[in-house]
Amino acid sequence: MRLIGFSTGALAYSDFQFGLRILMNSHAKAIELSALRENEISPLVHSLSSLNLASFKYISVHAPSKYDPLRESELIVLLKQVAKRNWPIIVHPDAIQNFAAWRVFADLLFIENMDKRNLMGRTAHELSGIFQKLPEARLCFDLGHCRQVDPTMNESYLILQQFGARLGQLHVSEVNSRSTHDPLSDSSVSAFEKIASLIPENVPVILESPVPPEKVQFELKRARLALPITPSGNGNRKRETQRLQTAFV
Repeated sequence: MRLIGFSTGALAYSDFQFGLRILMNSHAKAIELSALRENEISPLVHSLSSLNLASFKYISVHAPSKYDPLRESELIVLLKQVAKRNWPIIVHPDAIQNFAAWRVFADLLFIENMDKRNLMGRTAHELSGIFQKLPEARLCFDLGHCRQVDPTMNESYLILQQFGARLGQLHVSEVNSRSTHDPLSDSSVSAFEKIASLIPENVPVILESPVPPEKVQFELKRARLALPITPSGNGNRKRETQRLQTAFV
């Protein structure tokens, strides 16, 4: 069974403590502690030792999506406290100023593919250049972003084909034309099902759907519909890959 949970930022804007409390009352076994804004990262890092995270089998931290470039080294120092716990650090590639400085996180650094507003990290081709600069980094694959960039899901297939070995986490939600997140729709569930067989069962799923507490369980169920488990035998996986190659030509 896939590990599926939520980003605290999706459940509680700029309040990771409240987001955590919501998730502790759910069946979620994965959590992404969100610090999307620069002023959120220091309080989060300094609270890590006091957080009750025992019920979660997977924990990651989302670094700020924007910050003062002059404070990049300070941000990296803070994030080293996350790395000491062996937790993945999710980063938007367009936020990185000094790629060499971020190599210190090695394979704990997860690069997220971007939505259509951005000028980098949207496609397999653009991600290739980023991973050349960060050769040990892994991929946080945002299905909603990629579907917004290419609704046919062909680009999703290309990214998984090229960087599947780097895949460490999924972001899942609907992403609308304004590049903001929405709960999963029937159309997004159907679209994500098309490439679910290429995503190993052990890759954690983090929902970014902005839902109220009473809708958390429903959204978790929707995510399982969108990402059904496919038999993992080599023969089955090979046949499914061949089918998808034909479908996306």
